[in-house]
Amino acid sequence: MDNLRFQLLKRWLCDRFSVDSLELTPITGDAGFRCYSRFSIENETFIAVDAPGDKSNNQGFLAIQAAFLKKGLSVPKILAKDLQQGFFCLSDFGDQLFSDTLTSSTMNHQYKRAIDLLPLISSVQVDDSYDLPLYDRQFIITELEIFVDWLLAEHLAIQLNHQDKQSLTRCFDILVESAVQQPQVFMHRDYHSRNIMMLADGDLGIIDFQDAVSGPITYDIVSLLRDCYIRWPDAEIKSLFAYFCQLMTQCHHSEKQPFKTYDLQAFSELKWQQWFDLMGLQRHIKAAGIFARLNYRDNKNGYLKDIPLTLAYIRDISTLYPELSFLHELVKDKVLPALEKLRC
Repeated sequence: MDNLRFQLLKRWLCDRFSVDSLELTPITGDAGFRCYSRFSIENETFIAVDAPGDKSNNQGFLAIQAAFLKKGLSVPKILAKDLQQGFFCLSDFGDQLFSDTLTSSTMNHQYKRAIDLLPLISSVQVDDSYDLPLYDRQFIITELEIFVDWLLAEHLAIQLNHQDKQSLTRCFDILVESAVQQPQVFMHRDYHSRNIMMLADGDLGIIDFQDAVSGPITYDIVSLLRDCYIRWPDAEIKSLFAYFCQLMTQCHHSEKQPFKTYDLQAFSELKWQQWFDLMGLQRHIKAAGIFARLNYRDNKNGYLKDIPLTLAYIRDISTLYPELSFLHELVKDKVLPALEKLRC
């Protein structure tokens, strides 16, 4: 946050709380353009948000926060807002992340708690005043191209020849088709261990939901279980994914019917697994590109350390699908060695 906006935010908060001054303590934010600070008044803490309107989806934040509240989901309360300036004051969820609670002995229980929220999230309906974006074919292709432009070309100086580009496009097409053929539901789009908070009352709090879309049913579960920041044994993930599939199918056939247009029981275990695997590949390809872009475009180099895990996922999952052999060989034989050389 530049100093001018920082001072404007402080002045705005002082006016709202009728105080002469207050101290803002910057806290770690997200990969976007929003900046967060914590402040205290009369022994109660709050979160101040600087979200420039030209760079932040503030209308989406308002609409989705309201929709989540209607579902009974725990999201920060909006205590004050100024859309013209792009300022918010939110209730404070504290600073204990879901990721902080994960160990080999707790992860199964904790992940099931997070999975239990996905039927509710998937069935969220946003007010008609806000058009929920569609995670459609062009949206997905645009995300995949970030990998080529920012990780391969900018970060690793890997130039693909015409034949390589065609081969990679065919791999991308497979991932796109898998995504658009899945049941389409409300999708948080960044549902992972750092965007879930452990609240003082024991509930799970959900943050960073403003960029939600309507998209594939497996996107949020793959974001959670194949996290870009932590990796668990495949056997554990397989069991938890089976739990997710069973839960979603049961909810579909309950009285609430959150997915009215889909018969989830019609899809085989193999189909669910394929959707999960290919969705994970798409997400990790995109994430690897975004982590590189954050460094070069936004001067945020802290995410470079997370690139190796995303590439390891791509290498390991793509080898299970012969039709993605080019992607597998590209990452294994060119991308990972180039990254290792760069790090040395």
